[in-house]
Amino acid sequence: MTPSNASSKKKGERGVLSIMGCNSGKELAQRIIKSLNKIIKDHNDNIPLRITETEEIVFANGEIKTIIKENIRGDDHYIVQCMDDPLSDNSINDNLMALLTAINAAFQSDADSITVVIPQYPYSRQERKKTREGITARQVARFLEVSGANRVITLDIHAEAIMGFFSYAKLEDLHASQTIIDHFKEHYPTDNLIVTAPDVGGAEKARFYSKAMRTDLAIVDKARDYSRVGVIESMRLVGDVSGKDVFIPDDMISTGGTIINAAKLLKDNGANNIYVAISLPFFNGNAKELLAKAYEDGTITKVISTDSVIHGEDFIQKNPWYDEVSIAPLFARVIYHINAKKSVSELLK
Repeated sequence: MTPSNASSKKKGERGVLSIMGCNSGKELAQRIIKSLNKIIKDHNDNIPLRITETEEIVFANGEIKTIIKENIRGDDHYIVQCMDDPLSDNSINDNLMALLTAINAAFQSDADSITVVIPQYPYSRQERKKTREGITARQVARFLEVSGANRVITLDIHAEAIMGFFSYAKLEDLHASQTIIDHFKEHYPTDNLIVTAPDVGGAEKARFYSKAMRTDLAIVDKARDYSRVGVIESMRLVGDVSGKDVFIPDDMISTGGTIINAAKLLKDNGANNIYVAISLPFFNGNAKELLAKAYEDGTITKVISTDSVIHGEDFIQKNPWYDEVSIAPLFARVIYHINAKKSVSELLK
């Protein structure tokens, strides 16, 4: 059997590198491994990686069990899972439970270190208490730790406070910004561009993009009616977008309401092309239909996103409004640096 690790363990180094994917994380795991093997080849390391063989069993009553079919004792082991998987019938709760069983299977298999790779941190919008309710994002952190995780790597987490919910596992929050910026500069015009935050909460992110792309900044200020889900009472624009192409960065699109309403306001104020850039393309409810309509009527020119949520090649081909750039190379670089005990600080910016 071909070894699943990249090299033999040496004194002072972490365990040999091995990677598995839960069922909903296998496609992303394969993309990460492909990028890792390029890095391994460039650094003249010994054996190329392949995905560790596992089996995810779902019983008739819905219970889930993960079986690792190879020896990972002493490994620096990484488990990839996508919580939101449009290509399967699994719910986020199904995929979370599958991940927890996989972590504990690695723990019981005596992996030296267990790192969870989850681009989508589940329940990240339940990070604080507003009324009589749980702080579920903290519960998820505890679930991951008690299952055996030593480290969690995620992408553009919705609330940075979640970092404080872990007692001993380390949380690495990667950012898709540089990946998206590089892709945008390569494929889209930037000479008449202004960056616009879709709401005040996104101003810091928009400011980063504005500085990195050397553009002016505008902000959409919205007043929300919290008594009704997803309802915005009013919106106003701070800044001048007349005659400009607009770049709107955000961490996610869920129902699409905020982004589409912001785009309409920008169009009303004389904006030309409107490009939306997001890290996490959830597209819940009828978001896909709303975005397609916004594209057809000229409100939105393109939605640029990462493959942190994999919608599949068929979706990309059928939806001209959607442009995907892979985040796998970034995860691969971080994993390689962690395993080689190199600094990851520059990669987290």
